[in-house]
Amino acid sequence: MHSKIQQIALRTIGIETAAIAGLESFIDASFEKAVNSIHQSKGRLVVSGIGKSAIVGQKIIATLNSTGTPSLFMHAADAIHGDLGMMQADDIVIVISKSGESPEIKLLVPLIKNAGNLLIGMIGNTNSFLAQHADILLNTTVEKEACPNNLAPTSSTTAQMVMGDALAVCLMELNAFTGKDFAKFHPGGNLGKRLYLRVEDLYKQNAAPKVFENTTLKDAIIEISKGRLGATAVVNEADEVIGIITDGDVRRLLEKTDNLGNIVAADILSKNPKTILGELMAVEALEILRAHDISQLIVADSNKKYRGFIHLHDLLREGII
Repeated sequence: MHSKIQQIALRTIGIETAAIAGLESFIDASFEKAVNSIHQSKGRLVVSGIGKSAIVGQKIIATLNSTGTPSLFMHAADAIHGDLGMMQADDIVIVISKSGESPEIKLLVPLIKNAGNLLIGMIGNTNSFLAQHADILLNTTVEKEACPNNLAPTSSTTAQMVMGDALAVCLMELNAFTGKDFAKFHPGGNLGKRLYLRVEDLYKQNAAPKVFENTTLKDAIIEISKGRLGATAVVNEADEVIGIITDGDVRRLLEKTDNLGNIVAADILSKNPKTILGELMAVEALEILRAHDISQLIVADSNKKYRGFIHLHDLLREGII
């Protein structure tokens, strides 16, 4: 049995889920016309609204700008007091409103129309003033708000948000907006690092421990300890990677024998170690480490020339994990 509070929360989620599902019937020719108009526009996309719709509009603007559609927000109340000047001739305007009848909207709409800009109305009332004057309609009508009084914008703002996401994603695909493009607009934070940080940005900060096949076990252990990476690469005279020795390999050897005097690197190395190219993304190194349950990865070029190590701690430090 759910408590009363849990029941209220579940009811809210259920109502808003139904509101989102209801949008499917509004993805029609009008929606497609809106997407194509924005995609083909030589200007920017201006989004406006009042109250909670204005807050939703700012989120939609943030999503559009970060995904390759130049956009700006114009508050409906400020627009009729001077901010209308930010609107340029080739801009397309989306006005968001549940009722389509707000006083500010009724003042703003004729000004947009008189300026000759294409007006898209994102509305929850298809019989409203905004609906009657918009060039293109994006229907976000909901059956009811999640608010028990059917007053506070809840389901309606959720529907507006999802419709905005649908617009943004369609435009992303039409613009062939890639992960690399996304990285240009998100250089900061952990998300940005996952998109632009490369292996070569990290491994060069580490020691590059290496030994040869004939290096004694003692010297191999010293090299592992000196590098503080828990491993050393084993290379040939051409500096090509032929193996790896980890501290785990050393521990396992010590469990098997006490006769260590004649052991060299060739006796303990693991052949064909996992390697990665320096120019690959750091997140790709993480995928290899996770897939093989290892802590460090040798960095080598396409000719197997040894470059260094990237360690799990490097990825942790940079917030990739």
